[in-house]
Parts: sequence; C-alpha cells; structure tokens
Amino acid sequence: MTEPAIQYCYAHPTRETSLRCKRCDRPICTSCAVSTPTGYICRDCMRERQKSFDTAVWYDFVSGFIIAGLLSGLASFLVTFVGGIGFIGWLLIFLGSSVAGGIIAEAVRAVTRRRRSRALFLTVGAGVVFGALPMLLLQLLSGNIFGLIFQAIYLVIAAPMVYARLSGIQLSR
Repeated sequence: MTEPAIQYCYAHPTRETSLRCKRCDRPICTSCAVSTPTGYICRDCMRERQKSFDTAVWYDFVSGFIIAGLLSGLASFLVTFVGGIGFIGWLLIFLGSSVAGGIIAEAVRAVTRRRRSRALFLTVGAGVVFGALPMLLLQLLSGNIFGLIFQAIYLVIAAPMVYARLSGIQLSR
C-alpha cells in the first residue's frame, strides 16, 4: 500500500490537513473550513457564495432608510397617544409595536423589490431608530418618563422585528 501524500492548507502552509474544499478541491485546515449542510468549503468559496445572496443596490439603502424612518416616526407618534390610556395602553404598545415592525418590514420589502443584503437590513433598522428619535427627544425634553418608557418599548420591539422579518430569521419552524 502506498501512503497518501501529506497535504498542507492553502492559507496556512505549515498546517497538515486531510480536509478539502468541496467546491474548489483545495486542501484546507480546520480553522479555514466553513461547515455547510453538504460538507466543508473554504472561506474564499464562502465569500463567492455569499455574493450571490447580496442583491441590494445602492438606492435600496436610501429608499429603505427613508421608508423605515417615515413609518417609524408615524408609529412613534401613535405610541405617544396610546401610552396615555392606562393599562390598555401598555397592552396596545406591546402588540402595536410588533405590528408596526411587521408593517415597516413589508413596506421596505415592497420598495426594495425583495432585494437582500445584511447591510440593507442594518440600514433599515437604523432608519427605524432614526424615525423614532424626534418623539423620543420630545418626551425627554418634556420630562415625561412614561413617554420615554413607551418609546423605549416601541424601539426594543419594533427594530429587531424589522430586522428579523427582512433577514428571514425564524424563531420556530
């Protein structure tokens, strides 16, 4: 029997390995290997693969930020009025914040024509926070502590909801 030739990682020439990238067939060490459902691939192939999923163009960032900011500003304005109702207001803020996050995400998805990018999702999340800032500052300057709490609840629920809806994160299947 012949012994197999010793292979070294393409990125780390001093590390012996028996792994190979399933896409380009280069030898890779365990620190360079990226696990996929069908095997290991190298980081370069992973970057190439990721580019096919990032489809957003430059104007998607602008339009997504603007739409998220405007709708978030409207939702934040409504939170101010609903918060004064009492216990029912608290309940409406919790439920309404998640609904507002869903509406904002679907509006952005429609405007961007379902194009995707992690940077786009983060930009839209920043738009949600930016849209709520005027009402947040108004509550802060007026000294309304409950108004600040309501705005914080809105942001804590709505911003992650928008990110999760746009990125496709599922908490359950």
